[in-house]
Amino acid sequence: MASIWNHKISVSVFGEAQGPAIGITIDNLPAGEYIDTNRISQFMERYGTDENHRPVLSQVMSGILNNRTTGSPLCAFIQNTNTKAPDFSQINRLPRPGHADYTGTLRYHGFNDIRDGGHIADSMTAPLCFAGAVCGQILERRGIYTGAHIEEVHGIHDGTFHHVSVTKDDILAVRYKKFPVIQNAQGEKMLSDIEAAANGGETLGGAIECVSVNVPAGIGSPVFNGLENTIAQLLFALPDIRGLEFGAGFDVTEMTGSQCNDSYYVDNHGHIRTASNTHGGILGGISSGMPIVLKAAFRPPASVGVAQKTVNLSSMEEETLPPDGKAEACILPKLVPCVEAAVNIALLSHMLDYPHFC
Repeated sequence: MASIWNHKISVSVFGEAQGPAIGITIDNLPAGEYIDTNRISQFMERYGTDENHRPVLSQVMSGILNNRTTGSPLCAFIQNTNTKAPDFSQINRLPRPGHADYTGTLRYHGFNDIRDGGHIADSMTAPLCFAGAVCGQILERRGIYTGAHIEEVHGIHDGTFHHVSVTKDDILAVRYKKFPVIQNAQGEKMLSDIEAAANGGETLGGAIECVSVNVPAGIGSPVFNGLENTIAQLLFALPDIRGLEFGAGFDVTEMTGSQCNDSYYVDNHGHIRTASNTHGGILGGISSGMPIVLKAAFRPPASVGVAQKTVNLSSMEEETLPPDGKAEACILPKLVPCVEAAVNIALLSHMLDYPHFC
């Protein structure tokens, strides 16, 4: 099972959804970095939608001494607050549509932990949030800020960050909102749609827009080690992600070459900038100095409150599954910090190559 990601820094997650704890080990972080554990907890509180689903950072086992990184692996445990799982004994026999029950059973010959998804569960993104919170503090001390918001729910759109002139203040204005949108009125419409879906036993997906500001030009490498490559690999560790765009994304298919190209100019500080940002801050896998802009699309959660068809793997006959009693209508709010975390990890892994960064 691929639970280790390695690119300058190494991230390894462990545990299962219904085990006593899940956790993470981060290796190769620069030594001497000040880490505020209260800010980590604040970051991770955004991941929990209620008290029953909020991860609790129980203990940092190693890697931090007197609030400074020591250079040794940073290991943290996150307590599972709800380990009383319903009966999942039928999952290997009756796979739930939209879940990884069927594929996991095939891949691990039926020996995988089936309790609430085991190691493939949504809750396994909580350790990623921890790592992203740590990396985010290191980056923000250098003026690099990453922020995200819910851009769309079921066809209802929020505003967008300005792809050329977005600032740290724009990011912080959204970061700690209970429902992270730029336009509160649009957020209310989204919440009403989510409530209606929940009342009907349905779930909703949507899109999250993420930006990073003050990333210097020249970070990343072409071909296999591009900045987009690294970001994409980490983002696709998140549950239910189905699409990813950088900059103008698929809208470039409707543009001509001159419309898609971003003209260069020199600003008042003597820095080379671009007048527009269809490239999303990355060209040839390397940062251009413009804001890094991306949008990720997420499918609706697979646990729904309506009956669904499946196949009994023992008899090979069709059966009907009853409604899922623990259906969560929309998980986009808790995915917002997860997207930020993935981008933070990717950026720090490339920034370690930047001269005089450490």
